[in-house]
Amino acid sequence: MAPFLAYEDKGPTRGPASSRQPHAPLVPLVLVHGHPFDRSMWSPQIRTFSRDRRVIAPDLRGYGASPAVPALTDFSGFARDVEALLDELEVDACVLAGLSMGGQIAMDCYRLFPERLRGLVLADTFPAAETPQGVRTRDAAADRLLAEGLGGYADEVLERMVAPYAAAGVKAHVHAMMTGTSPQGAAAALRARARRPDYTALLPRVRVPALVVVGADDTYTPVSDARALHAALPDSTLHIVEGAAHLPNLERPEEFDRALAAFLARVDARQPSSAPPRP
Repeated sequence: MAPFLAYEDKGPTRGPASSRQPHAPLVPLVLVHGHPFDRSMWSPQIRTFSRDRRVIAPDLRGYGASPAVPALTDFSGFARDVEALLDELEVDACVLAGLSMGGQIAMDCYRLFPERLRGLVLADTFPAAETPQGVRTRDAAADRLLAEGLGGYADEVLERMVAPYAAAGVKAHVHAMMTGTSPQGAAAALRARARRPDYTALLPRVRVPALVVVGADDTYTPVSDARALHAALPDSTLHIVEGAAHLPNLERPEEFDRALAAFLARVDARQPSSAPPRP
């Protein structure tokens, strides 16, 4: 059950969103944040896109205002939480966007309930399972967060999450999200993520449009990873955001939003003129 998740639900929920889209409602947009952040990571996109369409942004289990218990032991629990939230909010279908860990959750959602997704946005992420060394590294990081909290970690990684030249306000927002995260929730997520599935074989079977976005200066998931992701997806567009690292939606929100808007317009155009009522 996911109604326990904290979330934002903004914008029109029924029918055509505006006179510019008289024939079909705009597809809802669901935004999944990365680690160790919260739904405020998507604040620029919530403001921009909720003017015309329904935008939903949850705090994942253990992050933001959502409780850390019961703790996740299986990475797919994140996807099941998203599915249950869609049920609760009566969202039959959506475009699902995720960044970093959120992108991996979006891939898991496609694995588990592809019929509900009309498009995928995969930002600064990669599909492969963790290596044995990666498992050890994530487990050690989980131990550290439980012992020390997130303060030291946030200080160390801030200028990899965003570029060293990022605006001071962006840096402050990102640092505040990290230090505000529950150590228990972040540690549980790290252990579950270390044991996530490999989504590589799933990608060629994706039957919806996809947008792959990456910051040009991302060192966690570099441009080469995004190019490989783009090549593996049958129907995808790649957008490289110059002047950004791992969080291009915050570092360069105008450019990120332009790419996302063009993609959403393409998905909207594929939808039937009217949807059948819910039973």
